[in-house]
Amino acid sequence: MSSLRSDPVHRIHPEPIDHLDRLPDSILLLVFNNIGDVKALCRCCVVSRRFHSLIPQVENVVVHVDCVISDDDCSPSSSSYDKSRSAGPISSLFQLLLGGIVKPFQTLVQILGPKRSAINEALNTRSSSSSSPLSVGPVDPGADVSEGEMEQGGVTHHSPTQVLRNFKEIRFLRIELPSGELGFDDGILLRWRADFGSSLDNCVILGASSVDKNVNLHVTECGNGGFCPNNSIANVDDNGSIPESFYTNGGLKLRVVWTISSLIAASARHYLLQQIIAEHKMLDSLVLTDADGQGVLCMNRDQLEELRVKPLSASSVSKRTLVPALNMSLWYAPQLELPDGVGLKGATLVAIRPSEMSASKKEIPDASWCSTAFEGPYGTAAKMLVKRRTYCLEMNSF
Repeated sequence: MSSLRSDPVHRIHPEPIDHLDRLPDSILLLVFNNIGDVKALCRCCVVSRRFHSLIPQVENVVVHVDCVISDDDCSPSSSSYDKSRSAGPISSLFQLLLGGIVKPFQTLVQILGPKRSAINEALNTRSSSSSSPLSVGPVDPGADVSEGEMEQGGVTHHSPTQVLRNFKEIRFLRIELPSGELGFDDGILLRWRADFGSSLDNCVILGASSVDKNVNLHVTECGNGGFCPNNSIANVDDNGSIPESFYTNGGLKLRVVWTISSLIAASARHYLLQQIIAEHKMLDSLVLTDADGQGVLCMNRDQLEELRVKPLSASSVSKRTLVPALNMSLWYAPQLELPDGVGLKGATLVAIRPSEMSASKKEIPDASWCSTAFEGPYGTAAKMLVKRRTYCLEMNSF
C-alpha cells in the first residue's frame, strides 16, 4: 500500500532529467566549435566531467589577447616606455626615415639594425623562447595553465601558448591582438595582409594619407543596365602616372615608412607563433589579427607544415623573422573615390613578394592576388588601384 501511495507523487514530481545528457557528443562539439572563444570554452570545462572531456576536441578556437606585456613593464623605466608608446610605436622610425634618406632601399639594414623600435620592445619575450609577451586574461579553473603565468597589476595572465595546450585537435585558430602595433597620426589609413610559410610569401599594403567620408559621388550609366562611379578625380593623370610632387614633398618616403613598418609588424607576429605551430600539428589555418583591423597574418596548412619542416630565419637585431630581399609593385592615385562615398587621398597599394620564389608563384601576376587581399571598401580600392600604372621597386633583406 505504501508503494501505491507514493506512485502519484512520483508521477506529479518526477525526478529531474538533464536534457544535455541526451545530446550526442557530436552535437555538443558543434555547439562548442561555434562558441570558439577560448575563455568561454575554459569556463565550460568546469560545468561537468563530460564537458571537460569534450572541450579538448574542439577544432575551432579564437583567442582574444588582453594585453601585450614587454620587458619594460617590470622595470623602473616603464613610465618612459608608456610615454613613448603613447606617442606612437614607430615614432623613432619615422624620425629616422624622414630625416633625409638619400637611398632608402639600399640602406635598410643600416637604418633598422642599430635602432630598436618600440614595436620590437612590445613584442619581445620576457626571458626565454618558451614565454610569450601576449597574455590572455584570467581563465577560470579547469585548465592546466600553471606554467607561463605572468603577474601584472595583481592579475595573473596566461600566454596563448599555455592556454592552447589544453586543446588537442585544433584545426582553425584565430588570435586577435588588442590593437595594431603601428601608431600613426589620426586620419591616416594603413591596412596590411601578409602570408607566411617559414618566411614571407607575400604581403599587400593599402594606405592613404587621409580618408574623406563625405565625398559627393557622380554616378553615370555604364551600359548593360548598370551604373558605375565617375572616378574623374582618381584619374587626374590619364596614364596613371605618379606626379612629380610625390617625390619632392615626402610622399615616397612616407610610403617607405608604411612598407617597412608593416613588414616589421608582420615578421614580429610570425616569430611569436613558432611554438604554437609546433605543438598543434593538426592546424589547417592560422590567423593572427588585431581588434583595429590594421594587419592580418595568415598561414594555410601547407605554409604551417613548411615552418615545421624548415625553421624560420630570425633577425639578428630583434625578435622577429628575417625579411628576405623583396620585389614590390606600387600603384598610386592622388585621389580615389569609392562607390560608397568614401574618398582616399594619396591612395597607395603595394604588393610585395620575395625576390627568390618558385616559378609557379612567379606566374601569378601581382594584380590578381593583391586585389582580393581586402574586403569591403578596401577591397574595392585595391581593385581600382591595380588598374593604374605599375611602379616596380626593390628592397634589401633586413
